[in-house]
Amino acid sequence: MPFLTIAFPVFDPVAVAIGPVVIRWYALAYIAGIIIGWIYARSLIKNEKLWGGPAPVSLLQMDDFILWVTLGIILGGRTGEVLFWNFPYYHAHPLEIFQVWNGGMSFHGGYLGCVVAVIVFAWTQRISILSLGDITCAVAPIGIFLGRIANFVNGELWGRVTDASVPWAMVFPHAGPQPRHPSQLYEAGLEGLLLLIILAIMVRMGALKRPGLIVGAFTIVYGCARIVGELFREPDAPTGFVWGSLTMGMLLSVPMVVIGLILIARAWRLPDRTELNPGKI
Repeated sequence: MPFLTIAFPVFDPVAVAIGPVVIRWYALAYIAGIIIGWIYARSLIKNEKLWGGPAPVSLLQMDDFILWVTLGIILGGRTGEVLFWNFPYYHAHPLEIFQVWNGGMSFHGGYLGCVVAVIVFAWTQRISILSLGDITCAVAPIGIFLGRIANFVNGELWGRVTDASVPWAMVFPHAGPQPRHPSQLYEAGLEGLLLLIILAIMVRMGALKRPGLIVGAFTIVYGCARIVGELFREPDAPTGFVWGSLTMGMLLSVPMVVIGLILIARAWRLPDRTELNPGKI
């Protein structure tokens, strides 16, 4: 092992096992992210100063929305995994599509699933689509952070090979003997912690008064953070490098940045929500 390379601290991916019932850290990360995000969302709704008046989403509506967004994350994440990352395999083994415990979840698919959940729920409740999206995006980095930590615990989605000049390089148990970047931790910091801080500062500065501003900022910052993280992350099998040195994660993130810029431009062109009817947004 090269000098200064850190041996991966092997974790048991199973948090709790009671007879045939097995609960994995990855599942707990999703559950904790949703619960903590729900608590944070409720605190945002209750703070009228952040909205310039009553929030356009009630606490009861947010409580009901949790089920919708949970389904959006799971169904969208799994659908994205099948379509974006490993379609030939799942086409040959269709029954494994439903075995979520044996496969991965795609962030970009989960994001689209959340978008659908937000639009449909807001439409049925006759509330602001963009304001509900702002709340959802403001709390989403919590789940992203915990999910990336779970990836690290599982020893999956490891980084690219590096050398001993990177003192925190690690040898992952299923990735061969070469030292690699702990890219899961990089992504947890960029896509999770940094994004959460940026959005929290924007919220405190009144961004929720401009519907769509937080959604746009989330989409841009996540897209950029993911592109940077992909520079250190081993390209996911079986897609590998899709176009030259570009990975699937990079290509899927570019449209996010473009869409985010459009949303921010729209949010700044319109008057803030104190001058709008939120039901029409």
